[in-house]
Amino acid sequence: MNSGDTAWLLTSSALVLLMTPALAFFYGGMVRRKNLLSTIMMSFAILCMVSILWILFGYTMAFGPDIKGLVGNLSWFGLAGVGQDPSPVYASTVPQLAFVAFQATFAIITVALWTGAVVERIKFGALLAFAALWFTLVYCPVAHWVWGSGGWLAQLGALDFAGGTVVHVNAGISALALALVLGPRMGFKEGESMEPNSIPYVVLGAALLWFGWFGFNAGSALTAGGLAASAFITTNTAAAAAGFTWMILGWIHRRPSVLGAATGAVVGLVAITPAAGFVPVWAAIPIGAIGSIISYYVMVWRARSSGVDESLDVFACHGMGGTWGALAAGIFATTAVNASASGLIDGNWKQVLIQALAIVATAAYAFVISWLLAKALKATMGLRVKEEEEAVGLDISQHGETAYGGVS
Repeated sequence: MNSGDTAWLLTSSALVLLMTPALAFFYGGMVRRKNLLSTIMMSFAILCMVSILWILFGYTMAFGPDIKGLVGNLSWFGLAGVGQDPSPVYASTVPQLAFVAFQATFAIITVALWTGAVVERIKFGALLAFAALWFTLVYCPVAHWVWGSGGWLAQLGALDFAGGTVVHVNAGISALALALVLGPRMGFKEGESMEPNSIPYVVLGAALLWFGWFGFNAGSALTAGGLAASAFITTNTAAAAAGFTWMILGWIHRRPSVLGAATGAVVGLVAITPAAGFVPVWAAIPIGAIGSIISYYVMVWRARSSGVDESLDVFACHGMGGTWGALAAGIFATTAVNASASGLIDGNWKQVLIQALAIVATAAYAFVISWLLAKALKATMGLRVKEEEEAVGLDISQHGETAYGGVS
C-alpha cells in the first residue's frame, strides 16, 4: 500500500466528481431560460442514482470476475468482499475502495454526458429510467470490455487511458440514437431561436470541467508519479490547443465566440482522454487541434444539413472527439512514455487497427442498445413531455420551479 498513491487517487476522485455539477452548468447555460433547472437536475439526479447503482451492482459488472470477456459476474454485489486491502488485479498500491470510488465518478459523468442530446423535451421519469437501464446494459459491459480483467478488448490490447471509448464514444453515439428516437424540439425545424440563456454559465462549467479533468486523466495513472505528471500536462496542452483552434475557426467563419472557445477546450479534453498517458507532450497539440476541427465541422453539418436535433452536440463533441482521440492513441502511443503502449510512431501500425475495432464495436453496441431502450420506453411510459409542457418549459412542467425568482 502506498499512501501517496492513495492520497492522489482519492483527490482525483473528488476532482472527477466535481465534473458532473460542472457539466450541469456547461449544459445548463446552453439551453433556454425556461429549461435551465431541468437541465441541471438531470446531472444532479444522475449523480445521486448512479452512485447507488455503482455500489449495488455496477462495480462488480464492470470490474468483477470475468464472464467470457463480456461482463463481470455478481460476486461483488453490494461490494461484498471489497474492502480496505488492495486489489490483486486493479491499482495494487491503494485500497480497493479507493479504486471503487474513482471508477464510480467515471460512471456518473458518462451517464450524465448524453443528457445534452435530449434537453428541453424529455420526461424526467423517462430520463431516469433510460439512465438506469443504459448504465446497466451499456456502460458497465463496455467498461468491462476495455478495462476489466479478462475483457475482450483489453485482451486484444485496445488502448484507452481514461475513457475515449468507454466514456466518450459510448456516450456520444448513444446520444445520437436517443435524439433520433426522441425527435426534435418544438420549433426546431421552423428555425425558432434556441439561444443559450447564459454563456457565463457555459464558461464556468467548461472551466470547472477543465479543472476536474486533471483528476480524470492524471488520476488514471493510478499512481502519484511520472506517468500522472505526463498525463496532466498532455491534458492541459490538448485543451489549450483545441480551444485556440476553435477560436480561429470561429474567426474565419464569423467571430471568435466565447461559447466556441469554451466548447473547443472541452473537445480537446475529450480528444486527449484515451491517449493522455500514452503519448508524448508534443502530440497533445495535434490531438487537440485536429479534434477541434473534426468536431467543429461535424457540428456545422449537423446544424445545417442533417435535420437532427441533437441539442447540445454531444455526438459532435464527445462521439467524434472521442473517436479521433482513440485513433490518436494508436498513432502517437510510445513506449518512451508508457512501457505498455506502442503505436504507429513506434512502428506498431497494428495498434491503429485495434483502436479502430474498439471504436466500431463500442459505437455499434452503444447505438443499437440505446436505440432499442429508447424505443421500448417510448412505447411504454413515453419519452416526451406534452406539447403544452414543452412550450411552458421543463422547469415549471417537470419540477414546479423557475431559475430566476419567478421569471420564466
